[in-house]
Parts: sequence; C-alpha cells; structure tokens
Amino acid sequence: MVKRLTRKQLISSYLDFFKSKNHKVIPSSSLIPENDPSVLFTTAGMHPLVPFLMGQKHPLGKRLVDVQKCIRTTDIEKVGNETHNTFFEMLGNWSLGDYFKEEAIKLTFEFHNKILKIPLERYAVTVFEGNKDSPKDEESVKVWLSLGIQKERIALLPKEDNWWELAGPGPCGPCTEMFFWKDNQVSPPKKFDTNDKRWVEIGNDVLMTYIKNEKGSYSPAKQKNIDFGGGVERTLAVLNGFDDIYLTDIFQPIIKEIEKISKKEYKGNEKEMRIIADHIRAATFILGDEKAIKPSNVEQGYILRRLIRRAIRYGKKLDINGRFTSKIAEAVIRNFDDYAELDKNKKFIISQLDEEESRFNQTLEKGLKEFERITKDKKKIDGKDAFLLFQSFGFPIEMTKELAEENNLKVDLKAYEDEFKKHQELSRTASVGMFKSGLGDVSEDTTKLHTATHLLNEALRKVVSKDIKQRGSNITPERLRFDFNYDKKLTDEQLKKVEAEVNNVIKKAIPIERMEMTVADAIKQGAQAMFTEKYAGKVSVYKIGDYSIEICAGPHVKNTKDLGKFKIIKEESVAAGVRRIKAVLE
Repeated sequence: MVKRLTRKQLISSYLDFFKSKNHKVIPSSSLIPENDPSVLFTTAGMHPLVPFLMGQKHPLGKRLVDVQKCIRTTDIEKVGNETHNTFFEMLGNWSLGDYFKEEAIKLTFEFHNKILKIPLERYAVTVFEGNKDSPKDEESVKVWLSLGIQKERIALLPKEDNWWELAGPGPCGPCTEMFFWKDNQVSPPKKFDTNDKRWVEIGNDVLMTYIKNEKGSYSPAKQKNIDFGGGVERTLAVLNGFDDIYLTDIFQPIIKEIEKISKKEYKGNEKEMRIIADHIRAATFILGDEKAIKPSNVEQGYILRRLIRRAIRYGKKLDINGRFTSKIAEAVIRNFDDYAELDKNKKFIISQLDEEESRFNQTLEKGLKEFERITKDKKKIDGKDAFLLFQSFGFPIEMTKELAEENNLKVDLKAYEDEFKKHQELSRTASVGMFKSGLGDVSEDTTKLHTATHLLNEALRKVVSKDIKQRGSNITPERLRFDFNYDKKLTDEQLKKVEAEVNNVIKKAIPIERMEMTVADAIKQGAQAMFTEKYAGKVSVYKIGDYSIEICAGPHVKNTKDLGKFKIIKEESVAAGVRRIKAVLE
C-alpha cells in the first residue's frame, strides 16, 4: 500500500533516505537569486547550484540533498484550480561528478518503491528517445527494466519532453521522469499513455551528459552531473489519494482560517479560497525571505503586490470585510514552523500585509465602479483607461485583464504599455509579469563583475564607513548593482575615492584564493557574509590578498588584474537606510 504521509514526514523521509546514501543536506537558498538577472525568483532546486554544476567544487562534497523554496510566476492566472501554485517546495538531490545514470535511477526508484511504498503496478517512466545530437538513452531503459519496470511502462519521448539545458551555454542532457497512477478506483492500464492525466509526474532525474557551447553544439561533459527534482505539493497529494492539492495538510490549516474569516465552506468556494491560500502563502514567504522584499511597482515587489491584491479581490468575492491577509499569513507561519525565517520576520510580514491591504482597500471599491463605468457598452478597454485603473486605483494590469475576461472584454495591452512608459521606467516584462524561467549566468563578463562587487564592498567600508554591509546584489554581463546599508547620499568626492580605491586594488594584480572552512572559522578570520544563518557545514571563502575576505559561492577571476577599469555610473536610494551603486568594468 502507498504510504500516506504529512508534509513534514515526506520531507524528513526524503532527507533521511539520501543522508543514508552519503548525501549532505544543504539549506534552502533565498527566494531571490543573488546574481541572476534572468529571473526574479529562485525557480528550481538546481538554480542556486549552477556554479557547482559547471565544475566549481562544493564545500560539502559531490553528493547533496535539500528541499528548496521556489516561486514561478508564469501561471499566476491558473491558480484557482486543483493543481497550480506560485510558491512550492522542491525535493532535490545531486551528484556533482560522482554517481551517474544507473545509481541515480536506482536511488530514485528505491525512495519511491521502498520508502514511499509505491507499487510497481502504479509506476511508469519516460526516457529520451534520441535525436541528431544525442542517441536514444538505452542505458536508462536497461536500468529501469532491471528494476522490474515493464517495457510497456517505459515511454520514449522527444527532446521537448525529456531534455534539459540552460538557455545559453552550459551543462545539459536527457531526462528520465517518474509517474504515479493516481486513480484509486480504476486499475492502471498495462501500457503507459503519457496523455492520460491519471498518470502524474512525481519526479525527474536530469542526466547532465553534455556541455552546450555558445554556438549550440554539444560535446561530452568532463563532469557528468545528476539533478533530481520532485514537487512536495504534487507528491503529497497523490500519495494521500487527493486530486486537489489544497486538501493536503500543506493547505488545510490555511483553508480552515479562510473558512473561519469568511464564514463560508471550502466546498462551493474552492476557486476563491485556493487563490487566497496560494497567494498569501507565496506573499508570506517572499516577505519573510532574508532579502526583505516589500510590495512595489518594480521587479519582485511588483509580483508581491500583484499576489496580495489578487488575494484581496477574491476575499471581496467571499464577502470578507476588513483586513484579513495578515490573519491568513499567521496561519501560514504556524503551519510552516520549520522555516525559522518566517517567525523571525513575522512583524515585518504582518505590517507589510496590513499596510498593503489598507492601501488597496481605499481604492478597490472605487476602482471596480470605475471599471464598470469605462466598460459600459464597450467590447475593448483602451490603454489610457487601463493605465488609469493602475495609476489611480492600484489595479495591476493583470487584474484588469482578468476582470475584462470575466466580462468578455479585451484590453489594448500595447496602448497600455505605451501609456505606462510615458510615466514610469519599468521593464516591459515586469509590467506584464511574463517572467521566464532561467538559470545563473556564469559568463566571463559576469564572473569579472561578481569579483568586482567584493572589491566595491570593501572599498565602501574603507572609504565611507566600516559599518557598511552588503544588502543585496544583481549582476548582468553588462553591469553590477550593489545594495548596502547607509543612511545618506554619498558625495561626489566619496564616490570618486571609492572608485579610485577599487582601481588601485585592481592595478596591484592580487591573486584571488578560494578556501573551504566552517562559518565560525571564516567569521574569526574576518570574512564578510550577508546571511550567516543560511550556511551549513563548510563554506567557500574567497580571499583577495590582505584586502578582502568573503563567504561566497562564486564564481571569481584568478587575479584582480583580470578585471579592467572599474567605473561607478550611478548611486541612489532604494529603501530607508539602503543605498545602491551601479557600476561597470571597461
């Protein structure tokens, strides 16, 4: 019989199993990627591990396991059905150049079959069918057959289904995915039909066999990696016999709180309660993250605002009066008490939700009346009216689109964007929320700029104030962006001195040394670190002569002389007590 588990039991059984197989547990990384401009949030368990998949040595070794917090924003409008989430947890285990296909598949199957008690008759897999770049994955087929999986239960699929790679150059290779027959009333058919929705994917082993170069050609990788990923929510639902993930213990305490506040039952109000539960859970984790994101009209803050306001609108559909989002957040914090940062940042979470809800409530009813007025006898909402709803009433464009669809109307999005650009500098992708999944950029230019942030950090401490600490960074191949604590604008003279200080260190041609040690030893040596509590066991420490020492995952150049000329292009305020410097290397 399939083993029925709670969320915490599933997670602990997974971590314990892989610990018994000599994997080291690594803590969940921040939801905000440190140096990846291609995405706003951490979208997968492998996201924080890209440098190590590329060959950099991990301080804890070649076998790793974790449960990673993730957010994906591409399906926000789909949340409300039985299966979609914005925030989710991802089970992940890795081999960094250690074991490969056979052992990876055997480990995954042992966890599913022996630990979760999934019987063979309810199990099926997919394997890469091969193409001009890579042959059919015969090895994986043989391993599955040796484990007792019948040939009819192994589906061969093309590249679009069973292949993983970065958008740019990097490690890549075929996948083999695992499926569970969720229907408890009907026996699974002998032959696996991937189009039958009763088969639910519960895991995916990415078999990183190749390296893709900048021209898109593939060559065998020197370091072959394994990356397993499995969603906690989906796995837990099927193990417990639920078609609806909101019936699991992940969501039920949150749903119960919504029922209590709204004085309505989940049955008959599923869509509204799912949206509120999902969106406030996601908002609670974003607010509770170590990076302290606030609701705003840019980047992560825009998504956060969008989630909170969509939840508030659906709260109105349940006839909830008064502020309620912070009460839902308290239920989230109680239910996810294994994330210490939520309780630690509870005051910030609650205050931000209350503030955002109060702000939106002041205009929501007026905005809905304005929507009715401007759409009367119309089939389309023009750009100026859509922008008015955003600017005057705080309606994210996605909310206007959703309201329009409910009333069989269309929105002139292009005209809206034109209006938006006239009033505010905001990227098009941020304004329409179309953030695509991507992974870290480890190009030569990005590596240089990453190293330059270390020099900038120390230069600010030496020139401006020894109390300055990093509060965040974002790096593209073109520029670096560095946030730090300071309560007033830097003078032109200070900026010139900081710039000169960095360039002086670059000219000295100082070798950059990578070491491994415990966090305590690193701190004793004077190492800088943004959030020491997120590190476990040994860490990577980068030392630039006697000038700078920081806990960091990299990547970095070998010598400061490789950086070129450092130039500050802008200094500005981004929040109370937080300044931002943008700089380039010439």
